[in-house]
Formats: sequence, C-alpha cells, structure tokens
Amino acid sequence: MDARPIGVFDSGFGGLTAVRALRALLPEEDIVFFADAGHAPYGGRPIEELRRFSVNNLSFLTAHGVKAILAACGTVSSVAPDLLAASEIPAIGVLNATAEALHRLPDTGPVGLIATEATIRSGRFAAALACEHEVIPVACPLFAPLVEQGHTRRDDPQLLAAIDSYLRPLRDAGIRTLVLGCTHYGLIDDALRDYLGADVAILEASRCAAEQLCEQLDRKAPSGKRGTLRCYTTGESAVFAHYAPLFLGEDLQQPVTPVPLTEREN
Repeated sequence: MDARPIGVFDSGFGGLTAVRALRALLPEEDIVFFADAGHAPYGGRPIEELRRFSVNNLSFLTAHGVKAILAACGTVSSVAPDLLAASEIPAIGVLNATAEALHRLPDTGPVGLIATEATIRSGRFAAALACEHEVIPVACPLFAPLVEQGHTRRDDPQLLAAIDSYLRPLRDAGIRTLVLGCTHYGLIDDALRDYLGADVAILEASRCAAEQLCEQLDRKAPSGKRGTLRCYTTGESAVFAHYAPLFLGEDLQQPVTPVPLTEREN
C-alpha cells in the first residue's frame, strides 16, 4: 500500500466536499487539503492569473509528497486542464470526471450546467458535456459567496432568490439533468432539488471526481484506522476552521495551517 497522502486543492472551502466524498470512499487515506482562499473567488479572474494560481497549487501539494492530486475546482479544471495533465503527480479535475459520469447516464433530454463565470466563459466544461447532450450553461456568481456566508438552508430567502434568478431558464427549458460544476454547489442541492423537482437528476462534480480518483487508485481501503486530514490556506485560518465543518460534515481534528500569500506568488 502506498502510504503517501492524497492532495486536494480548491480556491476556498468548496473543495472540502470532495474531501468529504473521498473520506467516505477511502476512509483510511491521509489527505492534504490546500485552500487558496487568499485569492478567492477564482470565478471572475483572468485566465492567465488562474493558470498561475493552478501551477502554484500543484507545486504546493507536490512539495507535500502526495501520490495523487484532485483539483476540486471547476474553474481550474476548465481553464487549465493541460496543466493537470502535465503534472508530475497524477492529477484529475472535476471537469472530465463529471463529463464521464454524465455520459454514463441515458440521454434523457437537455442538461443544465451551473458554474462560476470563468468556467462558463471558458466553454470547456460545456463542450466536455455536450458530446451526447444538449447543454445549457449558466454562470452563477452569487452561489459560492452565499454558501461561504452560510446561506445554505433550503428556505433561505437570499439563496432562493438567487436560485430563481439563475435557474428559471433551465427549469423553463425542461432540463432532465443538472450538473453542479462548482464544488460549493453540493451544499445547496436540497434547495436546487426543491426548485427543479424530483424528476431532475443532479450530478455533483466533487462526488464524481472523488469516485474517479478512487477508481484510478484501483483499490478499496481496508478496515482500520481513520486517515488524517491536514488543511492549509492562504486565507484566514480562523475563518477556514469556522466554516470547514459545514463542507466537510465533521469537525477538524488538527489546526489549520496558514500559508502567507507572499509564499504563493511566482
């Protein structure tokens, strides 16, 4: 058994939903999670800046001796798939994993894709999904900030107003599947299901990526000890520690380690 940890990165807390899925699938694996929250949100930033951040994130996890990397960020997966492919450590992103999961579903009608502005603007996520499906992409810039501010309840007025604004065209178009192209969005899936109805299938990018990584590691973790989780952030470590349990579904067992932004700039 390769005892090296799995590395996961995102621009903020949302990637912890992928960690949550990984810990359910492979509970014995040690995980290193890096949140580049000091540069968040990624969604509205220029592509070249995002690519630079991606290089830094990959380098950070590589330096921590990981055996595989999950880019739990739809924006990075969309604007820097070549950087993930060229990584010296095997690296996957949520884009291809989600596309593969979608293509395993029957062709039941149009597909809605919701994601950050940068992900939608790049067009790569939509193109990856569109081989067998009509895809309707919608940028949802307010969702990630709302989630990180704790507006996740299915009856939250601010959240419901944003959902109606963004998803009304998708509901009117009669989509049969909704792809959550940002790892934050899994925290509001109850509200999304209420709005769209039980007949609309929801594919969560973080879960799809965790399942693909599990397949690539080609093993199931044996029963035994619980793996460790080490978290690092370029944002405020106290803020991260406060919100992390919401995304992770459990309390952190180790302190969050702050990483100064000056150490992350190339």
